[in-house]
Amino acid sequence: MCSINFHCLRCCLQNSLISFLSHFLHGPYPATHFGPKACILPNPTSVMHIQDPASQRLTWNKPPVNVLVIRKIRDESLVGPFKELCRFLVEEKQMMVYVERRVADDASLSMDETFGSIRNQLCTFREGYDDISDCVDLIICLGGDGTLLYASSLFQGSVPPVMAFHLGSLGFLTPFKFESYKTEVAKVFEGNAAITLRSRLKVKVVKDMLQRTGQESYGREPQQQEHNGLPHGHTSSEAGKVTLQLQVLNEVVVDRGPSSYLSNVDLYLDGRLITSVQGDGVIVSTPTGSTAYAAAAGASMIHPNVPAIMVTPICPHSLSFRPIVVPAGVELMITLSPDARNTAWVSFDGRKRQEIQHGDCIKITTSCYPVPSICCHDLVYDWFESLAQCLHWNVRKRQARLADISDSSDTEN
Repeated sequence: MCSINFHCLRCCLQNSLISFLSHFLHGPYPATHFGPKACILPNPTSVMHIQDPASQRLTWNKPPVNVLVIRKIRDESLVGPFKELCRFLVEEKQMMVYVERRVADDASLSMDETFGSIRNQLCTFREGYDDISDCVDLIICLGGDGTLLYASSLFQGSVPPVMAFHLGSLGFLTPFKFESYKTEVAKVFEGNAAITLRSRLKVKVVKDMLQRTGQESYGREPQQQEHNGLPHGHTSSEAGKVTLQLQVLNEVVVDRGPSSYLSNVDLYLDGRLITSVQGDGVIVSTPTGSTAYAAAAGASMIHPNVPAIMVTPICPHSLSFRPIVVPAGVELMITLSPDARNTAWVSFDGRKRQEIQHGDCIKITTSCYPVPSICCHDLVYDWFESLAQCLHWNVRKRQARLADISDSSDTEN
């Protein structure tokens, strides 16, 4: 009876799995063996989540039935497109349409008798009161980028596919034109559309997680820390209470608020103190958010398919403090420095702004619930087109050819 080397068998199976998964990566999977005897320690719990853009295609397990329509509030120019879309979905596509109650109760809709029969068939909900996470198959946004951010905030777990029409002021995240909405919506219902998986941040605000124990230390260096990853003068506490947990699409911003003093917060990565941020604040953003506030603060713009988290200081006191990119999946933690002269303030995609005091902390990591944003063309072309059209990336007056210059000189002579 022959013996089986289970360790070798497991390695072979893992190598086969790696070879299979390599087809879903951006490029060739890196070699896991180095020389005749060295290799990477196998990790059977690792998850390969970097997909080849060509493989990110939408499909339906069952035909979509329920559609959520998000409309930009307080914009009368969107009333017409909203009514037209709802009529198309209800009458021609026999869809169940969900809208916010404040949208359905808008005077411009309630006073329109021709729209009355459609309005009576709309399903309404209230943000913060009604849970529609298990009811919606597809989201259609009418407006600017803010409508997509708002749609993301409504789903704190799995997010349905989002189709965003450009009817707002910027439209970086809204690739579709409303003029051809019937054709585009019909294509999405048929499936096989390209999608961009926009990663989100899972954020927790924990109150009284850290308690001071004795004399606080001043002028600490990143190396001056305890074995548990907490700075001197602090210890972990079981009294911490999670007061807020959110999924954030763009960024988490920690700033100095109304205070005239510099913001002074400590930044941890996987429990280890990395640095102290002194300045106006710090931005922790997704690749999607890298083209928003972070770009204005000097950060690089990252394609949304790149698994990463960006950390960008806001007007740092140290001129050598440049934006950094860390791998998706690490846990960042932000606390007030022990010697901070004032509190800090935090906001999430520009909402739910609140004060952070000594003993509080903000924990940030990559969420497992991305926003599947439907592409108009494909996820590479759409992004670069948005850079050029919305941000005027690399737009400049082109130089004339040398031949043209010489010809003009001859004419003048």
